[in-house]
Order: sequence, then structure tokens, then C-alpha cells
Amino acid sequence: MSELSVRKAEPARDKLISSQTIAPSMTSYKLLVKNVIKQADVLLEVVDARFPDETRNSEVESIVSRSGKPFIIVLNKCDLVPKEILEKTKNRFSKIAPTVFVSGKDRFGTTMLRHKILEVADIKGRDILIGSLGYPNTGKSTVINGVAGKHKAGTSSISGHTRGVQVVDAGSRLRFLDTPGVIPFKEHDEYLQGLLGVKDSTHIKDHIGVALKIIEKISTENKTALEAFYKVKIEAGTPTYEVLELIGLQCNFLKRKEEVDENRAAVRIINDWQQGKLLVYGPGPY
Repeated sequence: MSELSVRKAEPARDKLISSQTIAPSMTSYKLLVKNVIKQADVLLEVVDARFPDETRNSEVESIVSRSGKPFIIVLNKCDLVPKEILEKTKNRFSKIAPTVFVSGKDRFGTTMLRHKILEVADIKGRDILIGSLGYPNTGKSTVINGVAGKHKAGTSSISGHTRGVQVVDAGSRLRFLDTPGVIPFKEHDEYLQGLLGVKDSTHIKDHIGVALKIIEKISTENKTALEAFYKVKIEAGTPTYEVLELIGLQCNFLKRKEEVDENRAAVRIINDWQQGKLLVYGPGPY
């Protein structure tokens, strides 16, 4: 039996491991995912409501589908997205699996998620084990803490904070397997990983390229938010690179000869974005 196995016939042992960290011996995330799916009664895929399509993992979804296990898509960080956009996303995703939007940070929607888990599991007389899967930094541990009502799963703004698999007792017959972030097995796009917060600025090679992607996304969806945050005015049609320089100038990031330090400006934008300071839609609630 693997280190991730949970013996439902041994309640005393379950209590002992209910909140401890289990360090997986497997080096392959793919094996880890398959093992968690095998052990769980219900699977959650936690996605970032700001980037629902980008943070869905189609390969993991395929494995879950083949397992035949009940599956729920959780749109987390809903406090950062307008309600009308959330509803449209929920309607699309509900065609794939039952979908609930929550704000793990504010515990909004966590009661609905608890009820949905109990509904789809349809298990009587014993605890329900829920496997939590998804990208790094989508807030899996925060969602679990919201459902549990207590700070039981470790959380951090740094991606990859959950190193092993934690078994978290959420009370009322619910126990979670909190997993490390799972990157699609063929995903090597640094720009996407920077945008999603999978890689922080200390692990990104092309800071400028990632910052340009962030600027492009915000400029397309809500240019006013970018202007307000950095106190700049961006004329229509301004090239993205010039916007980066404008922000660097406003932040007084200068080299010798008064040239803008583009890399320093890029790192600032990446950090502001990944730390939740720079938002597409501005602060909620919506």
C-alpha cells in the first residue's frame, strides 16, 4: 500500500493522520494524481475564476472522467470577478461537471460547496474523502480551510507551498486530500506560468516577456484598472512595451543616463500581479 493510501477500516489510524503532512515518495505528479483519484470518493478541480480556461487541466479531467468518480469544478477567487462573468463561466463549466464558485479567502460559497460534495458523493455511514486538484496558486488549501471553518491546511501566496499531500479533517464527515499544484504534464510555457502565478519572479527567466503578457491581459479587459494602479495614462493603441516603459518611468526605475530599467519595472508588475495588488476588475465584492 502506498503512503497516500487511506484505510477506511481503521478509524483510529485516520484520526492520527487527519492533519499531518504525508510526503509523497513518487517523483511523478502524474502518478500522484492517479493515486489521489484512486483514493478519493469525490474530486474537486480548483480553478482561478479570473482565468478559468487557462487554469483548467484537461489531462487531469480526462483521468478523473475515466475513473467514474464524482467531480466538481470550483471557481475560486470569485471576489475578484464581476458576478455576470462568473455566471457565464459557471453556465459553461456546468456542462462538464457540477460547478460552484467560492471565495476561499472570504469563505463565500463554502457552505454551498460542502452541500454539493455531500450531494454528489451520496455516501452514508462513513466519512467522505475528497481529493483536491489543480494548478499551483489557485487556492486549493484556502478553499479547504473555508469549508473546514478553521486554518488547517497550510496556505501561502508563494506558488507550490503545499509540498506533500495533507489529509485535512474538515468535520461533518468530510476529509480532504490537499495536493501540491499540478501543472499539465506537457506544459512548459513560462509566460502562462508567470501569468497564473505558477512561477514567481525569482524563478522566471524572461521577466519582460511575462510582464508584457500581464499588461496585455489587463489592457484588453480593463485598461482603467492598470492606469489607476500605476497612476499613468495609456493612450489607445499604445504598444505594450511602451506601457511597460511608462510604468517604469512612473515608478522611477531608472538606469544611468535616465534610461528606464525595463527589467526592474517588469519584476514589479509581476510581483504586484501575483500578490493580488494589481487586479483586472478591482476589489470586490460583486
